[in-house]
Amino acid sequence: MSEIEKVENEYGADQIQVLEGLEAVRKRPGMYIGTTSERGLHHLVYEIVDNSVDEALAGFCDTIIVTINSDNSITVEDNGRGIPVGINEKTGLPAVEVVFTILHAGGKFGGGGYKVSGGLHGVGASVVNALSNWLEVYIYRDGNEYFQRYERGKVVKPLEIIASCEQEKTGTKVVFLPDETIFRETTVFDFDILKKRLREMAFLTKNLKIKLIDNRSEELLERTFHYEGGIKEFVTYLNKSKTALYEEILYFEGTVNGVYVEVAMQHNDSYTEGMYSFVNNINTPEGGTHLTGFKNAITKTFNDYAREKKLLRENEPNLSGEDIREGMTAIVSVKIGDPQFEGQTKQKLGNSEARGAVDSIVSEQLTYFLEQNPTVAKIICEKSILSQRAREAARKARDLTRRKTALDGMALPGKLADCSDKDPKNCEIFIVEGDSAGGSAKTARSRSTQAILPLRGKILNVEKARLDKIYANEEIKAMITAFGTGIHDDFDITKLRYDKIIIMTDADVDGAHISTLLLTFLYRFMPDLIKEGHVYLAQPPLYKIEKNKKVWYAYSDEELNKVLLDIGRDGNNKIQRYKGLGEMDAEQLWDTTMDPDTRILKKVRYNEEDSSEIDITFTTLMGDKVEPRREFIELNAKYVQNLDI
Repeated sequence: MSEIEKVENEYGADQIQVLEGLEAVRKRPGMYIGTTSERGLHHLVYEIVDNSVDEALAGFCDTIIVTINSDNSITVEDNGRGIPVGINEKTGLPAVEVVFTILHAGGKFGGGGYKVSGGLHGVGASVVNALSNWLEVYIYRDGNEYFQRYERGKVVKPLEIIASCEQEKTGTKVVFLPDETIFRETTVFDFDILKKRLREMAFLTKNLKIKLIDNRSEELLERTFHYEGGIKEFVTYLNKSKTALYEEILYFEGTVNGVYVEVAMQHNDSYTEGMYSFVNNINTPEGGTHLTGFKNAITKTFNDYAREKKLLRENEPNLSGEDIREGMTAIVSVKIGDPQFEGQTKQKLGNSEARGAVDSIVSEQLTYFLEQNPTVAKIICEKSILSQRAREAARKARDLTRRKTALDGMALPGKLADCSDKDPKNCEIFIVEGDSAGGSAKTARSRSTQAILPLRGKILNVEKARLDKIYANEEIKAMITAFGTGIHDDFDITKLRYDKIIIMTDADVDGAHISTLLLTFLYRFMPDLIKEGHVYLAQPPLYKIEKNKKVWYAYSDEELNKVLLDIGRDGNNKIQRYKGLGEMDAEQLWDTTMDPDTRILKKVRYNEEDSSEIDITFTTLMGDKVEPRREFIELNAKYVQNLDI
């Protein structure tokens, strides 16, 4: 009997595993938190904070304190009602123990505990418990302080009263240390990552105060987020690096069929839209029915207004949604009792009633606003009409840049040195700064799998340009044609001709600027290339060290010092500081930067949860306002290494 037949014959009742309690979470953590990387680690904090925010949404909590402790554990404390401690009839266990040890248990399933809630549908607290080395919960209610401890999801101390407290003191404090056997990549929390998410939560919950404290260093690091204006202040924050077209922030709110809707929006002088949607304070990066309702409402309302006021001529077509949303920053936030999400990670809302609720409230209140504020209405309509005309010009230009077949007579860019392998999975393209470096790269490359596209100078800053100008730019047209995917509405990732798009620029300020220009273009018009992991940054060396006919390369000052320490510092050392890629001959460029076996590539990653912060960063770096850029540079100068400033 073969080994395969043996295995098949052994498959019986005894091979069916039953994972009890939270064992399933520890066995397959990715099913519950998406990933056990740094993102999943921080997600643990968000789940516990979400429970506290739910108390705030219910009207029982106004302060949440999140502390990173010196041992890298996390404390989340709120002044809500405190998790119930009485015995649960169905399980015979204290309610708090049920919440932390049983999946799909909690006060969020129609029992009257919460009208709306976020979290992982009642699995949040138990999942955090399961993935922690240990977790302790303190509950303040009924004049007592209750305590229970768990280790890797299991109770090690029964619920007990450990002290008395003031009768009016209520709340919950959860302390946990992530399990290093689960989060093998890192168990170190990043203050800035937590800061961004907690700020967002505070914006979305009017008058809620969230404090973040870091106790890991001698100097206490602390931030407090408290916004009485809620999402109106969120729009102001997102537009801080842009110039608003009018002072007012349009704000609409109301409840229809049990769905509470909040919308805030304002136009700025940029050419990109920034729309962010939330359900029960949970980010929905893929939108959903609530965002569809918003888009429908503003498109119809602005077109009706423009027609009525004769801002659109009779022979002109209606404004498209994209025309109206050009330069718009908007927050669409709904609170709904039973949110139906597509997928466990809640990327998209599916409730049909949310669409009607948002459409109804925005249509009615926006119509009233436009009638009462004709100056603002005219500004928005005129910008939309300009966008419409530029879009038509862009359509004509776009037709010329689309990749056509040989029969159509449209060849690839003349300066592109393409690769011979036609399987995109095997191919990569280097976007190279300058003709000199491009020449070396063309000589150095592996012709079968590596394509070279040299760029002349700095490409157009797309942050300050409409589509028609972008399509007219020769360097951008060359990239669009070479990649094969089209851009914007025409983008189709299945037509991508290269698995890796590698940006290769000089290791100096100009090179960093060119990289940023290229990343801005890709982020604004081909974001899926970044989301799907196709974009990389090459890392050319900064130094070449020669001694006794031997050669070493160093990619940072630290590496240079290490090499010199190893080989000895003396007069026989010859150190060359590369000012640019053009200083390397083809062999050096291949050995250090292009050879897949020896090179270093940095993958450009995109986190949906940080979309608003990413947008702010690009606008700050590439927008018109100087002051925010100066502040950004001063704040981040300490991270700059090895650039000739």
